[in-house]
Amino acid sequence: MTSPTAQLSAAGVSIWLDDLSRNRITSGNLAELIENRDVTGVTTNPTIFAGALSHGESYAEAVSKLASANATTDDAIFAITTDDVRDACDIFRPVYDRTNHVDGRVSIEVSPDLAHDTVGTVAQAKDLWARVDRENALIKIPATKAGLPAITEVIGAGISVNVTLIFSLERYAEVIEAYLAGLEKAREAGHDLSEIHSVASFFVSRVDTEVDKRLAAIGTDEALALKSKAGVANARLAYELFEKTFAEQRAADLVAAGANVQRPLWASTGVKDPSLPDTLYVTELVAAGTVNTMPEKTLEATFDHGEIAGDAVTPNYGDAHAVFEQLAAVGVDFADVTQVLEDEGVEKFIASWHDLQKTVADALESAR
Repeated sequence: MTSPTAQLSAAGVSIWLDDLSRNRITSGNLAELIENRDVTGVTTNPTIFAGALSHGESYAEAVSKLASANATTDDAIFAITTDDVRDACDIFRPVYDRTNHVDGRVSIEVSPDLAHDTVGTVAQAKDLWARVDRENALIKIPATKAGLPAITEVIGAGISVNVTLIFSLERYAEVIEAYLAGLEKAREAGHDLSEIHSVASFFVSRVDTEVDKRLAAIGTDEALALKSKAGVANARLAYELFEKTFAEQRAADLVAAGANVQRPLWASTGVKDPSLPDTLYVTELVAAGTVNTMPEKTLEATFDHGEIAGDAVTPNYGDAHAVFEQLAAVGVDFADVTQVLEDEGVEKFIASWHDLQKTVADALESAR
């Protein structure tokens, strides 16, 4: 009998861990998850790093050295986080080689303070790429309006990108456009298109959290019957858009020239409602050529009792469209839902970034 995570991998889903810390790297835990849980990549964000740095003594030596060198808070953050990402990239290098450079990826995010600053995002993305100095890194850029032209510029410079904080199909279409435009720029600049990779991170559970709150406020039987259906339906329609767009001539020509498709990535897959199955956003979103980045709790639940029954996405496009027709009929303004989620997502990452800055500033001061 193969494990559910092995079955998930066999169905074409890449399992990435949504967590990274120095302790995971040095203890051998990350290597164990690759070996025993079929993990093929890692995603990080400011919240994850803030948590890692505020708990644990594994950063004490690094902080002490940075304090002795009179490093600023932001310089210390980038030194510590890029060290972690670089070391994780090295651990994943065999996966990267084995998967023909598709997986074995480790993501690091530009500062959330730059979410509405195109020029600043491009400059920091290039800086992070150079600092990590590993070809299996991914630079995370949020899918804000200012992020879209930054994605094109960074892809055009030959840098691989994880586009994050995508909630709506409309914004996802703009993300794919930004990626294709970036590939065209990269081709003009003479970059090897086959070495440029990208994922588009579509958030799932946060959609249900916001929509379910609105359904509860509406309170009718019709509204309550739609509880916890929007997140999965939205992601399934994103995959439908992915299939459609990358089958069109423009994308097909780039792929024929060696480019890679931009894989859909399911993010925010930890179940927040305890009444729901804890593997819901894994088992209901199985589709070939996708990534599912999971918190460890979701990963372990999937390994323990996930029921993987093959493609759960493409046979259900009709149902997904029906869910959205019903949401509109009961009065849920989904465009407003996704705008609220994007604004909140940026605000949460900025708050985590500032928490991270305070944690590191306090640690540097203590070490001095």
